[in-house]
Amino acid sequence: MAVRIRKLKETGCLDKHTGINPLKMGLNVAKVDITSTNMDDIVKMYRDCPYFAHCFTVSGKYNLCIFLVSENIEALEAWVNYHLRSLDSVSDIAFNLIMDSEKNMIIPMAFIPGVAEDPPCGNLLICERCPYYQRGRCLGCPATGENKGWLSSDK
Repeated sequence: MAVRIRKLKETGCLDKHTGINPLKMGLNVAKVDITSTNMDDIVKMYRDCPYFAHCFTVSGKYNLCIFLVSENIEALEAWVNYHLRSLDSVSDIAFNLIMDSEKNMIIPMAFIPGVAEDPPCGNLLICERCPYYQRGRCLGCPATGENKGWLSSDK
């Protein structure tokens, strides 16, 4: 048994990660299905975003599935509407909230120490100028310190 486990670890088939169960923490999880002609650029742009929990390349009508996590639903909707829908390579999006999970859902979370000058996505939008942020419908970017949410703050 130990030899089999060691071989699985060596080949990368067995791994151990630490994360949180966002549903048990009262967080909102969105599954966003996307049809895009440039999936790799989307993944590269947002993989280090604090809202970005996981991503899958899939087959079918939608070819990219992203899981987002935030303290409130409005921030997730703003992320999708402001960051994804505006991309020329995106032709269709389906936004769904995860209501419950049959098994324990553990998602690795990137808690960003300190404050970055620029957001990890490279999007140089300034939160104070964003209409979603101004109307309180977006919490802002946790990486730049413009976030109004409790999850990423040291309060």
